[in-house]
Amino acid sequence: MTETPRLELIDVHKSFGPKVVLNGLNLSLARGESVVVIGGSGTGKSVMLKCVLGLLHPEQGQIRIDGEDTIDLRGADRERVLKKFGMLFQSAALFDSLTVWENVAFGLIEGAGMGREEARAIAIDKLSKVGMDADMAEADPAGLSGGMRKRVGLARAIATEPDIIFFDEPTTGLDPIMGDIINNLITECVQDLGATTLTISHDMSSARTIADRVAMLYDGRIIWAGGVDQIDHCDNEFVDQFIHGREEGPFALEVS
Repeated sequence: MTETPRLELIDVHKSFGPKVVLNGLNLSLARGESVVVIGGSGTGKSVMLKCVLGLLHPEQGQIRIDGEDTIDLRGADRERVLKKFGMLFQSAALFDSLTVWENVAFGLIEGAGMGREEARAIAIDKLSKVGMDADMAEADPAGLSGGMRKRVGLARAIATEPDIIFFDEPTTGLDPIMGDIINNLITECVQDLGATTLTISHDMSSARTIADRVAMLYDGRIIWAGGVDQIDHCDNEFVDQFIHGREEGPFALEVS
């Protein structure tokens, strides 16, 4: 008997007026699998995530979470599904009006109704898992470096121990050393949770570190998918051009 995918997108279409962004996108993630979707800027990676999260509504297709089609869910049913998710935003998206621990515990307090004392203890534990000492709990996020903000964002993403975690360009804006640290922390934290993860990225170093499988989004569709160990030897011209950063190749160079 085939196991039900944790997350599945089937023939998903999304347009903005005449501009077609997703054009029959199909992607499936098994339980505990880490998939990285690569592609150039403007290819629809963020739109794909927003459709999964219910922030955008596709015109056609299905988005199944544990076998349940979620596209038309509203109200309490949508909230129920959202509780399965955690997310690390591209810019960390921390609340500067809250302390570090309050940021990490935000979903526990506001989403799960947990008491502040219990939530603070969990937040400090999650901060330790991303290499941050307890004395950072009361820090002001505005005073943190980019790498530290990413760590806090990662701690928040895992605080509720979600089934599915989304990573939006997790290494953008970081130097190579800090990017490598974040990649390794993501891998360790996800393995500890046994979570399924969907990452969007243009950083091949990051993809090679955190992915079990890589999928390439182009022209609104997944045009290639395979194990991370297969990507350097695939016969797809688009993938080859992208991973090697070549100017010459099948990608159309848009000139304004």
